[in-house]
Amino acid sequence: MDFNSYLLVLAGFVLLFLCGNWLVRGGLELSRHFHVSPLVAGLTIVAFGTSAPELFVSVKAVFTNAPDISIGNVVGSNIANIALILGAVAIVFPLHVKKPSLINDWLVMMFSFLLLFFFLSNGVLETVEGVSFMVLIIVYIIWSVWSSRRHAAKAEESFPAPTLKILPSLGLVLLAVLGLYFGAEWLVKGASDLAIGWGVSERVVGISVVAFGTSVPELATSLAASFKKEMDISIGNIIGSNIFNVFSILGVTALLKPLEVSATVISFDMIWMVAVAVLLILFLLPLRKGVLSRWKGAFLLLIYIVYIWFLFIS
Repeated sequence: MDFNSYLLVLAGFVLLFLCGNWLVRGGLELSRHFHVSPLVAGLTIVAFGTSAPELFVSVKAVFTNAPDISIGNVVGSNIANIALILGAVAIVFPLHVKKPSLINDWLVMMFSFLLLFFFLSNGVLETVEGVSFMVLIIVYIIWSVWSSRRHAAKAEESFPAPTLKILPSLGLVLLAVLGLYFGAEWLVKGASDLAIGWGVSERVVGISVVAFGTSVPELATSLAASFKKEMDISIGNIIGSNIFNVFSILGVTALLKPLEVSATVISFDMIWMVAVAVLLILFLLPLRKGVLSRWKGAFLLLIYIVYIWFLFIS
């Protein structure tokens, strides 16, 4: 049993890393076809693809009467995306901020966090609140694409010619998302079996093991983007993924079934989620010359380790 679980974890990691690279390639090619910036590609196409595992896991969890895994998966994934993923990527490749407009996307992310906090004040994410999340994600995508195209036209920005036709580019993205689904499924199953065998609670499994597993696509995608020197995709992917996690993942989940959330998630985990988001923007200032340097990345990583430590001793 243990050997099979370890094997699933390893296979999941390999598939997620491979598909993360394909998703970056396909997302870049589509951004060139539609004349939108790499940042918008990271905030929309790539972020949606890397958020797919969270969607599959959250929907599955809520219908198997494990709401703490469903909400914990999203909250834990958002914390991991900023503190673990960006921290780890910045240690390997210091991330330079190219676009001050990143503040707009950070503000949307923070708004989504605070709105989730408000909606969960009664301990339940209702169906009508899920509908409002879905409306907000549609508005956000339309605004991101429109804003990017308007600024590109105003600045007479030229876009590199795509190297793949539109159908192969779309096929690459779809293949990557499919691979991410199976990779996440294997990783989460293997890791969850190991964690439950160690006697860890459902909430801790959701926020640590499952959230880490579903954040691996973000890690793979951000590292792949950094190797390609597409820093905007690397940061945009994380911010966009966090927005998608709240608006689309929890929106779809609440639409299907109202989500009951434990008080600990609201009073402890969500505060950490908001805190690391604030720390991120402070580290990226000033936005015209901001750098997420190696020491900042190491500090973010340390924050994540401390959070996980508190999680397991509480």
